[in-house]
Amino acid sequence: MSANEPWRMSVDGQEFDVSQPDGKPGTYDFTWLTGPDPQYGFGYSTHPAVPSSMADLEAAIREFLSQVDPGTGHIE
Repeated sequence: MSANEPWRMSVDGQEFDVSQPDGKPGTYDFTWLTGPDPQYGFGYSTHPAVPSSMADLEAAIREFLSQVDPGTGHIE
């Protein structure tokens, strides 16, 4: 898989497309496909810039979801 080719992750019933921008190891962009806004998501970076495990990416998604206001579907 190319570093900038997105892949799908499902966490706690929510679907995300995940991608890694070229030239940015340890950086991930998440698009929340099952959220109320199809363009909404978040970014995640490791320090130092090293690849994350799937468990780390799942934890980042859970942290994002824990911050979302259920009434608006966004982080307030």
